[in-house]
Amino acid sequence: MARQAAALLIVCAGIGIMSARGAERSQPLDLSTDANTAWVADRPTGDDFLPPPAGPGPVMSAPGHPYVPNGVGGQPTYRVADLTNPILQPWAIEQMKKANDAVLAGHVPFIARERCWPSGVPGYLVDTRIVPLYFIQTKKEIVTLIQTDARMRHIYLDVPHSRNLKPSWYGESVGRYEAGELTVDTIGLNDKTFVDNYRTPHTDRIHVVERYKLLDNGNTLEILVRVDDPVAFTTPWSAVQRYKRVKRAPIQEERCAENNSNYLNEEIRPIPQTDKPDF
Repeated sequence: MARQAAALLIVCAGIGIMSARGAERSQPLDLSTDANTAWVADRPTGDDFLPPPAGPGPVMSAPGHPYVPNGVGGQPTYRVADLTNPILQPWAIEQMKKANDAVLAGHVPFIARERCWPSGVPGYLVDTRIVPLYFIQTKKEIVTLIQTDARMRHIYLDVPHSRNLKPSWYGESVGRYEAGELTVDTIGLNDKTFVDNYRTPHTDRIHVVERYKLLDNGNTLEILVRVDDPVAFTTPWSAVQRYKRVKRAPIQEERCAENNSNYLNEEIRPIPQTDKPDF
């Protein structure tokens, strides 16, 4: 049976999901949002991952070149990646050095959301700094929605991965509730996206596992991300993202309109187009 997209109606599943053994029930993690609340990254640089408690972590700013976003005080800067991070394979370092050199020469780096490109996984989690993220929960599926351009991601619950997946922008995400958390496993991604906003590449061998849990009486959402891609990275690595549940105006419709103007010496890439419907 074809999977149907969940209606954009913000609801929370209230029915326990049977565990794999069939005897024990695990309650859904309440990530629900409504017309007056949303999840927003809880720090000024919320479009960057945080390092994990231990072990190899994500690419971050190069020493001497801190990332300073607009609106947080000081002179804003563009990202320069730390290429000494030992997770990077040589070919990835070479590709990222070209992007670094362009930024240091005064060019504006490519960021997926600014050219209407999908962000992929795990890039979806750092796709925005201040724009709200919404969760739509049903018994069979979770849909996450970033307000800007209504970027949507589907997480199918309590099902196995499909066979012979064709690589796609967001791959196939399957999830389950367990021990008060939501675990999401994603494969089948294409190699057209980056894992972060430092333009860290990956291949279609990438495998991402996310563990969602609530803190601070349900007001903080913490996501531990584990990334494995033996072609792009020397070792599996982890990262953390956190959101705050905040009061927001009702969700707004924002569309990414085509705009090929180049006033800031940006790296221009064509806006993705398709020649056939998705379904």
